[in-house]
Parts: sequence; structure tokens; C-alpha cells
Amino acid sequence: MEQPKGVDWTVVILTCQYKDSVQVFQRELEVRQKREQIPAGTLLLAVEDPEKRVGSGGATLNALLVAAEHLSARAGFTVVTSDVLHSAWILILHMLGPGSPPGVWVCSTDMLLSVPVNPGISWDSFRGARVIALPGSLAYARNHGVYLTDPQGLVLDIYYQGTEAEIQRCVRPDGRVPLVSGVVFFSVETAERLLATHVSPPLDACTYLGLDSGARPVQLSLFFDILYCMAENVTREDFLVGRPPELGQGDADVAGYLQSARAQLWRELRDQPLSMAYVSNGSYSYMTSSATEFLHGLALPGAPGAQIVHSQVEEQQLLAAGSSVVSCLLEGPVRLGPGSVLQHCHLRGPIHIGAGCMVSGLDIAHSEALHGWELHDLVLQGHRTRLHGSPGHAFTLVGRLDSWERQGAGTYLNVPWSEFFKRTGVRAWDLWDPDTPPAECCLPSARLFPVLHPSRDLGPQDLLWMLDRQEDGGKALRAWRASWRLSWEQLQPCLDRAATLASRRDLFFRQALHKARHVLEARQDLSLRPLIWAAVREGCPGPLLATLDQVAAGAEDPGVAARALACVADVLGCMAEGRGGLRSGPAANPEWMRPFSYLECGDLAAGVEALAQERDKWLSRPALLVRAARHYEGAGQILIRQAVMSAQHFVSTEPVELPGPGQWVVAECPARVDFSGGWSDTPPLAYELGGAVLGLAVRVDGRRPIGARARRIPEPELWLAVGPRQDEMTVKIVCRCLADLRDYCQPHAPGALLKAAFICAGIVHVHSELQLNEQLLRTFGGGFELHTWSELPHGSGLGTSSILAGTALAALQRAAGRVVGTEALIHAVLHLEQVLTTGGGWQDQVGGLMPGIKVGRSRAQLPLKVEVEEVTVPEGFVQKLNDHLLLVYTGKTRLARNLLQDVLRSWYARLPAVVQNAHSLVQQTEECAEAFRQGSLPLLGQCLTSYWEQKKLMAPGCEPLAVRRMMDVLAPHVHGQSLAGAGGGGFLYLLTKEPQQKEALEAVLAKTEGLGNYSIHLVEVDTQGLSLKLLGTEASTCCPFP
Repeated sequence: MEQPKGVDWTVVILTCQYKDSVQVFQRELEVRQKREQIPAGTLLLAVEDPEKRVGSGGATLNALLVAAEHLSARAGFTVVTSDVLHSAWILILHMLGPGSPPGVWVCSTDMLLSVPVNPGISWDSFRGARVIALPGSLAYARNHGVYLTDPQGLVLDIYYQGTEAEIQRCVRPDGRVPLVSGVVFFSVETAERLLATHVSPPLDACTYLGLDSGARPVQLSLFFDILYCMAENVTREDFLVGRPPELGQGDADVAGYLQSARAQLWRELRDQPLSMAYVSNGSYSYMTSSATEFLHGLALPGAPGAQIVHSQVEEQQLLAAGSSVVSCLLEGPVRLGPGSVLQHCHLRGPIHIGAGCMVSGLDIAHSEALHGWELHDLVLQGHRTRLHGSPGHAFTLVGRLDSWERQGAGTYLNVPWSEFFKRTGVRAWDLWDPDTPPAECCLPSARLFPVLHPSRDLGPQDLLWMLDRQEDGGKALRAWRASWRLSWEQLQPCLDRAATLASRRDLFFRQALHKARHVLEARQDLSLRPLIWAAVREGCPGPLLATLDQVAAGAEDPGVAARALACVADVLGCMAEGRGGLRSGPAANPEWMRPFSYLECGDLAAGVEALAQERDKWLSRPALLVRAARHYEGAGQILIRQAVMSAQHFVSTEPVELPGPGQWVVAECPARVDFSGGWSDTPPLAYELGGAVLGLAVRVDGRRPIGARARRIPEPELWLAVGPRQDEMTVKIVCRCLADLRDYCQPHAPGALLKAAFICAGIVHVHSELQLNEQLLRTFGGGFELHTWSELPHGSGLGTSSILAGTALAALQRAAGRVVGTEALIHAVLHLEQVLTTGGGWQDQVGGLMPGIKVGRSRAQLPLKVEVEEVTVPEGFVQKLNDHLLLVYTGKTRLARNLLQDVLRSWYARLPAVVQNAHSLVQQTEECAEAFRQGSLPLLGQCLTSYWEQKKLMAPGCEPLAVRRMMDVLAPHVHGQSLAGAGGGGFLYLLTKEPQQKEALEAVLAKTEGLGNYSIHLVEVDTQGLSLKLLGTEASTCCPFP
């Protein structure tokens, strides 16, 4: 099912109570926009509350005003106008949904929500405001807010910490109550009404404009002032005299001021309906001061394993089920108990954190302090502080079960104060001033936490000693007393939020680099693309490039090194920010030849170092970055080539009688049609994932269209001819010296494939000290003549070039007095195409050299070996298939080279969709083979249709518009269809519903405009495969190629 699209917010506003936090949170919003977590066009604003005590309602009004101001200025207005709200989606987040119409969303950030992707909220005929409610138990509702609604969902009342009777009235048919979740939506009309109040005293005092005008601040609640006046059962009298829960009892002097503000809200908003959307399959957890509740929201007590997010953990087996690790780097044995949470920590074991703990903000320097301890039911946190302008590091330690309330019997570290005093020697006067009232002597006000010691740095050990009776003669107690200590309440204003976020960002990249190294070295199918984007967008690609260099240089597996180099190319491409030209392009600049030569010689470490040195010269502008990225992909191709060269292990020949001089050896082959699994045969997928392709050897219009012929000639030269079977339009080349063969590795050079065939067949050694004529005369007593031909158009998609290489090798080997088996020939073609530097997989030669219907497979290992299995079909099915199979030449020439580069780039990036699709290609090949065994044309049609969708996902852009139009026209007449090979053009093959449909489909296409120069061809399964025969002797002329 298609996932609903998220909202592209026009404005996202984060309200802050503290001035020093505004710039910090503004930067965090911008960082998330750089990571593409927020759309690029969204306006981001961190907005300071006019006063600390304007309440959630006042903060909402002020934020709405600021948003309207910015949108008005963006639209060219010189004054604030509410018209800008009509086309805006505004999200206001208070510090402490898809499908909706334009308006304003307001959301608190002091709760954890879990909602489905599509909550099923209907916006038909909606007006007014809407609150989002989530289900909760009656017991939970006693300490929270709940909504009372009528059967149509209109809100009648809002209860906060209501009575049993009030809560009972809110119970829904599912036995749960709708909790106030902190999420509200205002329609444009209602938002305009609310915005209009910013010019009316005393509500103007909620905004920065009122503050700048000297107005007295007023505290408003979003829910119990602004929304409460819209509830159906609330009367004006009750509303004016009521007090919102967040207005403390000590604020009686502002009651009259508040009453005036409420009267203004009643006039503006009373006629606006307030409705509720109840998300029955969601959940809500308010972040209270209770550590137990907080841990319950973060950990997953019933989960079968540990939850690991943005973290690298060396020994995951030590994490208990139900535990949670977030943004951490854990080295060595770090044991975590059930229900415990680690956040923002870099720890090195051995460390044992038992059940019910939360540890946050500790760095590797603090790890030693935890050695030897086994923590249970504790909350240990490291905090970045700024005391009198100086940065510092403080630590807090409390018990999970400690009460933070001021009334009642207090505890610390899960034991009564009296027991704590007895165990540690700490006294009450250490924690509170003598004149502190007993009711104020509580955990929040206790000066427990050292923040500065006169002679040394502080660490977790300065608190952990309190957990057990010490045998140190009071040393730890004396050090604690000698430290400047703060209470929890005193510590809060000293927290350095900027330093905290900076340290978290640093840790995020530290663990990410460890994870990147592990992902590459362990050959995991996880994408590093998000990390690459984050590193580049946040201005720190250097450490990532260094890590990738280290992995590549130290890799024992060429596949690991090649992927690391591909990731470097991705980093460079990302640094270009979409400028500098296309990623695909040439990679043979002379400046890069020195590092390439190291790689070609197998000196990986020197090659990677030389690449990095050259890279540093190409970082100054986007065009150079893109060119450098291309050369890193070129370096990766060298390593792929070396890996595929391992297929030589499976190439062998047997000596046979040498044909006489002038005697032609002729090799002919059918074309191939791929029915399933293509791309999985392409290196490196073929040896990293393992490939499986089902292919058919086919004759086109009754002919075997691909062939080669070779013979020995008396002249010690190589005579090459490329072109049609007849002599017209044939490219003719004579090689008289080794220099004439030097361009064998340049695929577009005339005769490059034939030259590579001579080298791969071992007839010529291009780096030998012997001249060409000396080599030929010494071994064969003369030279060779080699002709190749194909009757198929260039870029047909039917495997022409690989099959042509196979015929050329087979003919040459036989002319040289050797015979090579077909399976050995398949591997020989792999080797030849790497020598030629075209790359490519093995499916083409399997499809054309082997007869009939078969599945080729390669395992996820090196050396690369291809195994072929014939697919047995029911009697008579081949003829039935021939009657229903047609080829349509689309008139479009495909450009598979760029498609191949794009696919390899996506595979090396391990994009999740590409990885999943690659696995599906292999799996469906087996399903397609079963459809052939059953002899089911409809099933085969389904396979073809699915296969074409897989090809398009693998290589977006492989379906030209004219081809799509042709396929749409043919769709009613076929079981299935697909472009051959990589797509992009060439031949389209069809499995028709009715037999012998060539003329009928020609008539259908003739009626369709804009299809270009197409043609329809008969096709039949070839049951012979490669054929090799010796013809009579023909005398050669002295120089047949003028």
C-alpha cells in the first residue's frame, strides 16, 4: 500500500522560554533541514516567549503572530495580514498531520506519541479547531486531562485531574478515555480570529509587540483558556471565573487581569466549533518527573530484543531484551539490563548497568569510573554546564524510585533520607541551609551534585561512592564536601544547551564513523548515504573521507575496497551540491593515472593513499568535485575488474588438431532474451549478492544473427574485420606490430573486441619483449584472420556484444588448435570484457552460448563461478512459446553504459529499495523457472510484467516515453512484456495472448502515432546454442584489406 505523503510545512516554529536557547534551537532546526528531515522551502523559526510566564496559550498567540509577520513580509506586504494563513501549513512546537487543510498545527514536546502513519482523520466539512486525543486508562487520566464529547465528536468539556464521576462520563465504547495529547489544529478562520486578538489589550501582552510596548504580561493556557472557551457545555460565567491548572495559587493578584483576557477570548472564539479526533490505535505518554514513567516510554519492556538507534555496539548480545540504546558508541563488553536506557554515551567496557537504569551524557573518559559497579534502578547523567562564563562538566545521580515531590516522605538513591545519611555520613546541613523550612527540604533543593573541585576534575565517581558504605576513611566524603555543589534546581539554569547539542553531534558522528567502518568491513546491506549527507551538510566530511580511506587501504577483499571507494565518490558528489555536471562521465585524466597504476598492480594501500593526495587538489569547486567522483568510481571499476578476473580459474582448453592454413573455423550463435533476474549477474552484485538469471537462446526471423570466423594465414599479421556477413560496410583493420594492439582496452576503438580476443585467447602477449610477427611465427608459423558479425542493430538489448565475444574466442581457439567447453567459454567472456574494460555480467553469454531455456547462477563469493541449469518444460511447450513470443524493435538505441553506472552507484550505496529489489530479482528467477516447468503462459506473463517493474526500479530512466506509449497500446494483447536487457531502448519482447499475432500487432501499432521507426520480428527458441564448424580452405591474398 502506498504510504501517505507527509506535510510540506510552510513554517515550523519552536517556542523557547529562555533567551539563550533561541540561537541554539534555531541552528538545530537548520541542521535537520540540511539533513532533509525538513523540506528545503520550509521557513524555520525559533521564537523566544515574550516572558517566561505567558503560558502555552500566550506562547501560541505570539508564535502565530511571528509566523504571520514573516509570511506577510515574504509575500511583499508591509503590515501583518491574516490573508497569508489561507495557503499556509504552520506547525508550532512548544518546548517544556497529513491530509489536513491549510491551517495551524500546535504541538507540545513534553510527551511521547505513537500514532499510525494514516490515523484516519476525516477533514470533510471541517471548521473551527480540532484536538487530537489518544486512548488512556481511567487510572492514568486521574493525573491528566481528558475530553468529554458528544456522539458527533464535538468537545463538550475538558477535565484536568477530574473526579471519578467526571472521568467516568468520558469513557468511550472501548473502555478507554480520550486523553489531552497536546496536539491541536486551528483552521484558517479560527487562526485568523486568534491572530486578531494580538492587538486587543490585555491579550496583546502575550506577544513580543505587547512586551515591547510595556504591557503587563498575562499567562494563558492553550487548553484551559483558548480551547476551553470553545467547549460546548462551558458557560460564559464559569469561563470568566475559572482558573487554568497551570496558574498557581500564588497568582491571585492577576485573576482580574486574566478575567479581562478571557472575556476577550470569549468574544472572538466562542462561535468556533471545537471537535475531537480520537486515534484509537495510538498511545500517549506524558514526560513527568517520574523516572519510572520516563524509562517506560523510552524502553520496550516486552520487546524480544534491544532497541538500538543511531548507535554502534560491539557486543550486542550483552544488551538485554527490552533495553534501549540511543546515539551511543559502546566498545568492548558493556552489559545493559532489561528496561534500561543508554543515551548519548561513549563507553568502553567492562561495564555492567543492571535493570531499571538510565545513563546519559557520559564520554569514554568517564568509563573507568563505572568499572566494578553494577548499577540498578539509577539515573546517572552527565551535563555540559557554564558557570560564571566558564564551560564545565557536571554529573547527577538519582534513584529511579525517588520522589521529586516537595510533600511527603522523601528518598534519595531509592532509600529514605535517614538511611542515606547513615550510609554515607552526609548530613542534612550539607544539603540545605539551617533556615530552610522542612517542607522545602526535598530532592530538587538538595545540594548534592558537585560542579567544581578546588584541585581536580570531577567525574561520576564523585557521586557513585554514595551507593555503598565506603572503607576509605572518609576520603570520598571529604572530597564531596570540598566541592562546590548545586541542587537540581540550581543546576538547571547553568546547563549549556549549545555545548550539549555540540557534544551530541560530535558523538553522533563518532559512532557513525565506527558504524560505517563495521558496515563496510562486515559487508552489511546497510546504506551509508544518510551518513554521507549528514556529514557533508553539517560541514564535516573530512573525518568520513579519512575513515573510508582507511577501510579501502586495509581491505583484504576487493569488494570491500571498491565499495569504500564508491562511498568516497558519493561524498565528493554530495559536496558538489547538485552542481558541476553529471556524475557519470569519463575517468581517464592523466593526473589520476599514478594512483590507478598502483591499483592495477595490486598495491591497494599505495593506490588509496595516492588517490587521497590527488583528491585534495580537486575540492575547490563543484565541477572538480564531480570529476574527482568519476575518477573514484573509475578506481572502483579497477577493483571490480580484478575481482571478476578470478573467473579465469574456470577457463581451460584442450589441444586438438591444428586446422590447415586458410581453413575457416565458423562459430554461430543465437541471440538471448532475459525472462527474469537481469542485473543480478552484474559485478559486483554477481559475487556480493549472488546472481540468478533465466534466459532463452533465440533465433530472430529464423536466423542465428551472431557469428565469427577465423583462419590461419601465412603472413605474421592479424587481419580483422567487423561488420555484416557480406563485405559491404565492413570495418577492416591490419595489426602488424604490438603498437597496433595497444588500444585493445578502449571499447570504442575500431576492432577493440577482436584485439582483446586475441590477447585473452593467449595467441598474442601484448607486453612480451618479442615483436608481434616473432610471436606469431614462433608459435603458429603465421598470422590469423578474424571476422565477426551481427545482424542485430547496435544497442538491441539481446546480448550481442558478449555473445559476439564468445563466438570470436571459440573460433580463435579452434583455429589455434584448441577447443574450449561452453561453460569455460562463459568465464572466458567475463575475463575478456574486463580486459576490454566494458565490464558487464554473465547473463548474455549464458543466454546465447547455451541452448534453450536455462537458469544461470553465481554464488556470493569469489572466485566468480557461473553454473547453468537447463529448465525442463512440458512436451510441445517450446513450440507453443514460439507461437506466442514476438520481438518489437522500438527504434530507440539504448545507452546501457550510463544505466550500468547508475545501478552500480545505487548498489554500492546499498539504497534499501535497490537492495530489496536485487533480492527480489533472484527470488523471482526461481519462480519464473517454475512457471516454465508448468508450461503456463499467463504465469510467465506475470513474471515478465513484474520483471519490467523490477528493471525500472533498478535503473530509473530505462523506459523512454515512446516505448511506454507502445507498451500501453500492446498491453491488451499480451500476457506480459519487457524491454530486453537493461532497457532504455532496443528490442521489446512480448508474450501474446493469442498465437501468431505478428500481422495483427503490426496493424495495431500502425494506428498509433509517434512510435517512430519500429519493426516486429518473429522469434523462436534455439535448441542448439553455440555451433562450431570447420569449412574448406580458401587461399588468402597478400593483403585483403586495402
